[in-house]
Amino acid sequence: MLQTNEPSPTPALRRPVIGFIGTGRVAQALIRCLLALDWPLAGLAGRDLERTRALATALGRPGLALEVAPLVERADLVLLTVPDDAIEATAAAWPWRPGQAVVHCSGASELQVLSAAQRRGARAGGFHPLQIFSDPERAAGRLSGCSVAVEAADPALHEDLRALAAALGLVAITLPPGMRARYHAAAGLAASGLISVLHEAAQLWASFGVDEAAMLRALLPLSRGALAAAEARGLAGAVAGPVARGDDGVIRHQRQELVTLAPGPLALYDALAWRQLALLDGAGRLDAATLQRLATALQASPAPVQVAEG
Repeated sequence: MLQTNEPSPTPALRRPVIGFIGTGRVAQALIRCLLALDWPLAGLAGRDLERTRALATALGRPGLALEVAPLVERADLVLLTVPDDAIEATAAAWPWRPGQAVVHCSGASELQVLSAAQRRGARAGGFHPLQIFSDPERAAGRLSGCSVAVEAADPALHEDLRALAAALGLVAITLPPGMRARYHAAAGLAASGLISVLHEAAQLWASFGVDEAAMLRALLPLSRGALAAAEARGLAGAVAGPVARGDDGVIRHQRQELVTLAPGPLALYDALAWRQLALLDGAGRLDAATLQRLATALQASPAPVQVAEG
């Protein structure tokens, strides 16, 4: 079972010396936070030493830039902030020492990708902050209060990662083994999935001459309101619109309009409406007769579009 832990004062545990292999956006955000905490850092290593030096200089700590080998020697805990398809090769490439912690920051990769490091006696773990890192500096400022998925078979490493999470102001979520694909897919739906829905909305507004910037100005407050309602009342309590009102007439009219455009908008509309219907049904917000009327409206085939002959 997934366990969530409320933020708490940092446990009175040692602060392991942390090193980073990988100089991408996740590393840049986490290093900023750790520097602010005066956390002991072994250094930062990447494929391009000059680029790594430039990044370390920009962070105000030029001495952090290292080759991988000396970083591995110095660090108690190494965070692998490399792309998913490079984690396994990175774990196999270096002479880890017994008791050292090798922790990837991937949401999707299971801990088995670190098995080469484990065979050398290292302890394997995962530490995946649930945040968008497209702008590392802004992400660092938003990190406190976010959740982080923590996984480690070794109890001492698990506690070290929880202590790191607490120091960063993160809410630790303990993932069960083998669940990372489901966890990460859900995270994607909650983040970029929303962007996909907004893109569909942009296409609909573009069909009557409204550009993306204007659409975002108009609809983002609506999206934020829906998210705020979900936070306050739960998912079922936040559902609004014609499905929540039981307005099958509006649904029929909207579906008929969408079928005139392309199959994509109607398919997405229907898929989302069916999920809203199931959510409301589970919460007891709609009576049986209303549920049947809405289901009938969603199953109806919109009338063929009549094309005027020239």
